[in-house]
Amino acid sequence: MQLMLRDGSFGPFLTQVITTAQAEDKLSEDELKHIKSKAVLMSLKFADKFYNKHKMHLLEQASHDVIGVVSLGLQELSNSDIHQALTLLLAPEGLVKPFQKGWNMLVTVSKKTGKASLYGDVEEQLLQHIASPPDAEEWTGVAHYKHALTEHRRTQSMQLLQQQFYARTHFDEFEHFSLEEVLAEVVFYRALTGGDKVRQDLKKRIRNITLQPHWFSDAFFQLQTEATLTELPEANANAIREDLGQHFIPALLRTLNFAKSYQALTHTDASPEKLDALEGKQGLTNPLLGWPQYIEL
Repeated sequence: MQLMLRDGSFGPFLTQVITTAQAEDKLSEDELKHIKSKAVLMSLKFADKFYNKHKMHLLEQASHDVIGVVSLGLQELSNSDIHQALTLLLAPEGLVKPFQKGWNMLVTVSKKTGKASLYGDVEEQLLQHIASPPDAEEWTGVAHYKHALTEHRRTQSMQLLQQQFYARTHFDEFEHFSLEEVLAEVVFYRALTGGDKVRQDLKKRIRNITLQPHWFSDAFFQLQTEATLTELPEANANAIREDLGQHFIPALLRTLNFAKSYQALTHTDASPEKLDALEGKQGLTNPLLGWPQYIEL
């Protein structure tokens, strides 16, 4: 297995570390030989578990996988510090600890689709993005991992919002298509009901809710949003903040103004058809954020 690069500045982090260490005379030939031997052994074990160690092209693919996973874990453990990473490589555990770290990172962010993956708990496509030949001119493994991590936290945050702020325990996967939609319904419902758990009854309750004048401001919904986020774990709250677009708060205010019109129409004892027509017209011209989209039977 080759671990050396023509130019190790942008390749896999493992080879960046080795290239820099050699340039600074901080890695002896014996130490390098030991690292290579360990990498070959790990590749053989990886190929034996997931591929076929007797087929050269699959053994080569296994080595690319090992380099990518080790690079991911090594960069995380060393906080991207090349000298600290070298210390980790020269420790008794050598490549094993970084590989285990990288593999666990991939397991955490892999999508659980119910479809079997060649790599067990690790998503096949994700590992393909992480894997890298040692002479690659550029390694984008960390970028792909961070994207997967963002998606994982977004999905996890949607589940947390539903578990913590909804009265029901069963959720239709097609009811909400984005994290922003889930948060909007939570914030809007809690703001209008004084913090109640979300139920499918807002269109009925709106008739008897007194809409306070101070609610009609961006500042009010900003405070309501932050109050909701503070009840979540910090990592998930931060993930949600990063996901929110600049129109999130204005859209909630626009929905409140619509709710005022909807409420006024209910006080005229309007038919369900008229209420649906008002809602449909508003939804077509200016999609509502936070307003329930369920069908009342």
